[in-house]
Amino acid sequence: MRTFVFLPPLARGSGGLAVLRALVRTLHAAGHEAFGVLRETQEETADFPCLPWDQALPAPQDLWLVPEGWPNALAPGLHAGARCVVWVQNHGMLFSSLPEGVSWDRLPVHFLAISAPVARFIKDVLGQEAPILRPAVDGTVFFPSDAPRQGTAGELRIAWMPRKNKALGQQIQAALAHRLQKTPALRGRVVWEPVHGLDQQGVAQALRRSQLFLATGFPEGCPLPPLEAMASGCLVTGFAGHGGWDYLRQAWDDLPGPWFESHPGAPGNALVAPDGDVLAATLALEQALRWHAKGDARLAPALAAARDTAARYAPAVFDQTAVALWTRAAGGEVFC
Repeated sequence: MRTFVFLPPLARGSGGLAVLRALVRTLHAAGHEAFGVLRETQEETADFPCLPWDQALPAPQDLWLVPEGWPNALAPGLHAGARCVVWVQNHGMLFSSLPEGVSWDRLPVHFLAISAPVARFIKDVLGQEAPILRPAVDGTVFFPSDAPRQGTAGELRIAWMPRKNKALGQQIQAALAHRLQKTPALRGRVVWEPVHGLDQQGVAQALRRSQLFLATGFPEGCPLPPLEAMASGCLVTGFAGHGGWDYLRQAWDDLPGPWFESHPGAPGNALVAPDGDVLAATLALEQALRWHAKGDARLAPALAAARDTAARYAPAVFDQTAVALWTRAAGGEVFC
């Protein structure tokens, strides 16, 4: 059984593309015959086997895998009668890219989910069981700083990603500024840290400079930035994007958890608002600031739980899960 993983020709890198590359790299290292399939060969300089689109010729026993936003890339696998797998990294894109008149129930494909919430979405909407292969956070890159988080002026730095619903993030910033008008001492300590246009090391350094991370993305399949922030010692606030509930646990009793069961009894590791609720996100962020400013007793346990959470998404866990899953696939237990 060979595995062909389609690598979309994106103008710039993305977390989803990085996870696809990681899968090929892991399978190749484990002795599986795996290839990245390139639509535009000049864009890719990889440390794993790659094939140009016109030379990727699957057979019926092979696996042909594509991310959910590129259903047209299924064509070679479908034409060859291969075992076609759609890795759903963002359930919000599952239907948006389908050609007119085509639906998933009319295609002979199997699904792989990036998180438990996405697997449930696939089960409840499409009626298919989907194995889960979660992304990884590199602890050698994302780790807490040994230096004190507060600068000489006692600043409270909030990292955020403008590319994730920028207008919504700016609304939260404005609402917070107004909320803190009654406490100018706290307002004067707030510093915003935009995380944009940085390489992985730059992102890690920005997170290590920050005490908090505001997540504004939704929908999300299993968002990596909040996990990276947790690994870097930040207290995460903002939105789960649905898929973030794979690892986010509510640490503030005044805000609700997910409507579906999500590891009840697990220690809280973040202050999570309902997706798109600017006021709830503002209140969560303000509470997180006050926990830091006052040394609230709830802060240290939440940060410890966050670091423990991020550790469960280590690259070794990804590698072990992927290899075990592909061993089952080779034995005809899944994707058949």
